[in-house]
Amino acid sequence: MSQNTNGQQEQRNWFARHKVLTAVGAVVAVIVIGSAVGAGGGSGDSDSPKAGGQQEPAKKGADKKDGATGGAGKTEEKKAVTVDGDGDHEVGKDVKPGLYRSTGNGDDAGCYWERAKDSSGETDSILANDNVTGTSYVQVAATDKIFKSSGCKSWEAVDPKATGTPKNELKGNGGMFKVGVDIAPGTYKSTGNKDDACYWERAKDASHSTDAILANDNVSGTAIVKVSASDAYFKSTGCGDWVKTG
Repeated sequence: MSQNTNGQQEQRNWFARHKVLTAVGAVVAVIVIGSAVGAGGGSGDSDSPKAGGQQEPAKKGADKKDGATGGAGKTEEKKAVTVDGDGDHEVGKDVKPGLYRSTGNGDDAGCYWERAKDSSGETDSILANDNVTGTSYVQVAATDKIFKSSGCKSWEAVDPKATGTPKNELKGNGGMFKVGVDIAPGTYKSTGNKDDACYWERAKDASHSTDAILANDNVSGTAIVKVSASDAYFKSTGCGDWVKTG
């Protein structure tokens, strides 16, 4: 997707992370989407392709009868649905609507993704976006037109209803954690944060729209956050590691 006159780097800087939500309905700096949020869907994780869960890749196949022997049916396993980490992907053709996850993105990898309502490449077309370190989940809505990914590891479709083994300790620069799957609900503490570089966020879905944010903050020193069982995701960037204290 071509960028507007200011170029791709300026657009990424414009949509840099470190959002601070000070009140209900406050504008978040990373995503300037206004009324476009409604156009982009972001209705949670219900619209998902049939793909792999959190713990294992998707397995799709049908029993095949051996025509020559009439033997027992055999199941053919297929790889999980994935989307390349680079390029513009047309929703409905190149990528199906649903929940996707990219993992293993390094601090300097420059992973950037974007959901857009058209292919104009203009700032106003962006529904949601982010710069990623570690893991990111993104809900691609059926009403989205383009899913853009640059510098990211491949995106794998995941089952929003999949279960996992939630952890009580989290990497402070680990990105997004799915509550009840990657992270157990509870109260978490992160210490030693400097210069407001630590950013955390509780979210109700993976649309990354302004309305999805339940609470967030930039932190210096110690951060204490209660992650509710009703939260969908917890995001942490540039923080000291989190330890469950209650």
